Amino acid sequence: MSENGFNRSEKKAAIGLSLVFAMRMLGLFMLLPVLSIYGQQIPGYSPSLLGLALGAYGLSQALLQVPMGWLSDRFGRKVIIVIGLLVFALGSVVAANADSMHELILGRLIQGMGAVASTIMALAADLSRESQRAKVMASIGMSIGLSFSIALVLGPLLASFWGLSGLFYCIAAGAVMSIAVVLWFIPNAELLGAKADTLLSISDVGALVKDKQLALLNFGVFVLHFLMTALFVGLPSQLQTYIPSVQSHAWYYLPILLLSFCGMVPMLILAARKNANRQFFQFAIVLMLSGFLLFNVASSLSLFLVALLLFFVGFNFMEASMPALLSSLAPAGKKGTALGLYSSCQFGGAFVGGAISGLLIQSSGWSSVLLVGVLALVIWLFFTRELRAVSGVTNVSLVVDEHLTSQQIQAKVAELEGVIEAVVLRQEQRVYLKVERKQFNLQKAMEVLQSA
Repeated sequence: MSENGFNRSEKKAAIGLSLVFAMRMLGLFMLLPVLSIYGQQIPGYSPSLLGLALGAYGLSQALLQVPMGWLSDRFGRKVIIVIGLLVFALGSVVAANADSMHELILGRLIQGMGAVASTIMALAADLSRESQRAKVMASIGMSIGLSFSIALVLGPLLASFWGLSGLFYCIAAGAVMSIAVVLWFIPNAELLGAKADTLLSISDVGALVKDKQLALLNFGVFVLHFLMTALFVGLPSQLQTYIPSVQSHAWYYLPILLLSFCGMVPMLILAARKNANRQFFQFAIVLMLSGFLLFNVASSLSLFLVALLLFFVGFNFMEASMPALLSSLAPAGKKGTALGLYSSCQFGGAFVGGAISGLLIQSSGWSSVLLVGVLALVIWLFFTRELRAVSGVTNVSLVVDEHLTSQQIQAKVAELEGVIEAVVLRQEQRVYLKVERKQFNLQKAMEVLQSA
């Protein structure tokens, strides 16, 4: 089989895991544009409890994704993914039958307990060759972006037909369908893949927390998802003042999202071509900042939609570019831990954003949420001055011949061009490399390291 294309197993893994990830994220994202409107009909409603309900999944997700990854090492990836999806479906059913805000929050917490993101990525690594792994991961990443766009359109449509309860049942059905995909479509992994590239290691956390560049990205993704959740605690209700029909909201979100992607793509291309990550990060933050400021003075639907467009262009750019930069900055052999910390900050931001926004709306109104968002963006913009530009650097992991000693492996690595950093993990029978893309020859490296 050519190293340039997917084999049959990799194709099924890329399609199946992308579907599972997308279905799960679709279930979470569909609630963003409707929960703050339909949640008002639930007994015990208050803006503060609604904010908790919107962000609650982030708390349990942040706390449990690492333990779920460890369990997948012991009991198998598919077993843990299926259990996680069952828990996610259970949480959806609990939320669908909620007779109070507290029961809704409980359902959302249970949804988040099905934290299988890191396990899905680990299974993707198990089922792909090094030469194809980045493509498999990219397909999963694209499915997340696509699910977000579909969710903001589909959520208002489904909720208008079946209500909030029906939407949660749809989410539960999606989780059950995902289980079928895991069991009968996705291949079984014969070998464990590059664990250090996908799962968090507690022993590495201390060093990575102190890494200034990674800390900047972790702070950034916390703020990014803080803003997203905080915004959607109140935004749908604000949109309803201009467009009373919730079903019609879908047809306003759709063009905004399409236009935001049209604005984001040139930014991604130019940032990569000019090696100007920091400058484009700052530009994206300024776009989101402009959106928040415009929300505060918007007196018409047109201005409101322009503000939303500005926010989404910046948000989508950061959401697409930050994980790639994180992968480039992560030390060799510690990418999984770096990604684990990043994801925990992401979900933590979602929880804090929902909780704080609900409290602010209840005590001071929508404008106070916008003010806090502006302050958060200004602080983030200030910190990005320290962000380092990185271009053409990536992490790879390769299986090594079992008969080679660590010293022999290091000697062979020294023969390879473009290697910046190397870490040998004998227990995995792998070497983790940070390399310059243009100079590094993957095929040659595989031949050198897999021969005694």
